[in-house]
Amino acid sequence: MDFSLWPALRHDWDGILEGAEYAERTGWHGVWFADHFMDNNDQRSGSILECFSVLSALAVRTERVRLGSLVAGNTYRHPAVVANQAAAIDQLSRGRFVLGIGAGWQVNEHEAYGIELPPVKELLARFDEACQVFTALLTQERADFEGKFYQLSDAPMHPKPANLPLLIGAAGEKVALGIVARYADEWNHWGTPETAAHKGKVFREHCERIGRDPSTVRRSTQALIEIIEPGDTEAKQRRDDLLARVRHVVMGSAEEVRDAVGRYAEAGIDELIIPDSALGDGPRRFDALERLRQEAFA
Repeated sequence: MDFSLWPALRHDWDGILEGAEYAERTGWHGVWFADHFMDNNDQRSGSILECFSVLSALAVRTERVRLGSLVAGNTYRHPAVVANQAAAIDQLSRGRFVLGIGAGWQVNEHEAYGIELPPVKELLARFDEACQVFTALLTQERADFEGKFYQLSDAPMHPKPANLPLLIGAAGEKVALGIVARYADEWNHWGTPETAAHKGKVFREHCERIGRDPSTVRRSTQALIEIIEPGDTEAKQRRDDLLARVRHVVMGSAEEVRDAVGRYAEAGIDELIIPDSALGDGPRRFDALERLRQEAFA
């Protein structure tokens, strides 16, 4: 299993770069960055850097780690624009970029910026068409597409990436995982090992219906993961506070976290992504990441 880092949106550029350079130096597989403009719970949140700008900068400041969007909201940009942005970052990173996309969901962003957030049925229909647009631009010399929401007419995209994986972030079991089965090279969702096992079962059923081998789709997931000492009452309180607000939390002793990592692998997860949003700042952040790397991931 591969292990990757997800720097929190709250970090300024120096904090993001410091995290990416740490990941590059210490052997982490990749660095992911979220596509949001504000915190989900606070419209007054401070400065948040735009996803593709950050990834462009990281592409030229790193040499080894994979880089990816986790995930770009389809409602924010036309998919043809995103495809061209991705092709450029692929060039800057010399083939290390993964285009992660999702349907879009964060209500307060859409309200604040006046961006339409359609009802779920239309949202997913738009996203399905967007995936077809990405595929067309990546595979056709000049792309044509006539959909209800998007149209391409003899559309170029050059230079084309040699191998740009399309990652879809999705968890909805009735429709969204069917979109993953049809179009994705990689699939991401939040979850504990138990969630990953259940979602994998549903995904396999979608793949069976269309005749696709589910093993051809690389799987990644993330949760708030941290090693805590049994007697650390402050860390236990932090875990309890997180569990009251967030379902996807894996915090415990090194042995417990190692066991969870093993169960992720058994559930079919290829890449475990570690958000640093609950790990604090400064030395504490990197101490927590190093402990995971050395005691749970080795």
